[in-house]
Amino acid sequence: MAQNIYDNQEFFNEYSKLARSKKGLPGAPEWPYLQAMISDIRDLTVLDLGCGFGWFCRWAKQAGAARVHGIDISQNMLSRALAAGLDPAITYEAGDLEQVNLLLELYHIVYSSLTIHYIENPRRLFNQVYRTLIPHGRFVFSVEHPIFTAPTDPTWKKNSDGEVFWPLNTYSQEGPRTTDWLAKGVRKYHTTLETYISLLLDAGFSLKAIKEWMPSDEDLREHPEWADERHRPAFLLVAAEKVNGAD
Repeated sequence: MAQNIYDNQEFFNEYSKLARSKKGLPGAPEWPYLQAMISDIRDLTVLDLGCGFGWFCRWAKQAGAARVHGIDISQNMLSRALAAGLDPAITYEAGDLEQVNLLLELYHIVYSSLTIHYIENPRRLFNQVYRTLIPHGRFVFSVEHPIFTAPTDPTWKKNSDGEVFWPLNTYSQEGPRTTDWLAKGVRKYHTTLETYISLLLDAGFSLKAIKEWMPSDEDLREHPEWADERHRPAFLLVAAEKVNGAD
């Protein structure tokens, strides 16, 4: 079972203060690239895995989606999503993505934002996503970049000259990482870039786009405090397409 850290009240209170929690999709700097990967969503059926506050579900409906379903393990998250307003075309479900069983060929788009790195077994989840997509349906997701998740101490360091660097180690050692981010004992899983891509291909997907997000020059003009983020990608964004029908 996935760790339900978002129902830890200390963690949830701190998470709620983040820009992406208060501003929604515009508060997520990687969102414009994910939006481009999704493309036209009008009249499509959409699934959001790890839907959180429901920001993406509401955006999808406003962008013309026919029906949107969000799944999240956290009751705190789902309560916040429901409090944002009810829409008959948007439904929410409590569920553990480690154990979810998705219906056959139901969705045109499956989306997931910064959730899969909490999952111990992405192979099973990717196979479930492939199953639930219609032929030529698209899977668009973001995760913390493997360079971000790999280190045993994922915090910026300075060398003897005062230059900032990211302490990359244990990259090849996949598996759990426990960090103190917003609260103590947050468990994530490190997966290499090669493994993410291989699992998608093994499931039957065709890779359509990949982006290693780091702030652009324009981003830095608006947010100079992000300058250190140019030293390593924070997020990995991927778009994949279901090539054939489910087995």
